[in-house]
Amino acid sequence: MSRIIAIDYGRKKAGIAVTDPLRIIATPLETIPVAELEKFLTNYFSKEEVNIIVMGYPKQMNNKPSEAVKYIDPFIKRLKKLYPDKKIYLADERFTSVIGQKTLLEGGVKKKKRMDKSLVDKISASLILQSFMERMNLIINENTDIQ
Repeated sequence: MSRIIAIDYGRKKAGIAVTDPLRIIATPLETIPVAELEKFLTNYFSKEEVNIIVMGYPKQMNNKPSEAVKYIDPFIKRLKKLYPDKKIYLADERFTSVIGQKTLLEGGVKKKKRMDKSLVDKISASLILQSFMERMNLIINENTDIQ
């Protein structure tokens, strides 16, 4: 099986998370400057088999896309051109940064380290990926007859 990669795309940096090859665990991987993201992905895809990209897609409380999609949508178009063989899914990323910060706090991470936004970015990507995996498992389980 191939890995799934998730991207928490920001204006300056993008958090990256990946699954293991069996798609059991979502793990924070890196935080990459947006200017280097395409190069990073191309390099990663040359080393690892990935067929699904999950993009964090920010929404407002009324479920409409947030203002931030104006810089995410062009990136998604570029991904589709660069990697036509990869499926791209959009995932609601509301509250992932807040949950990421709370996770660090509850995990006993020191204040100085919690101030490092790049740590929150890759944790947010792993939360996006974990949520996507859980939804996919629900869909698979709903389509399976249990006797």
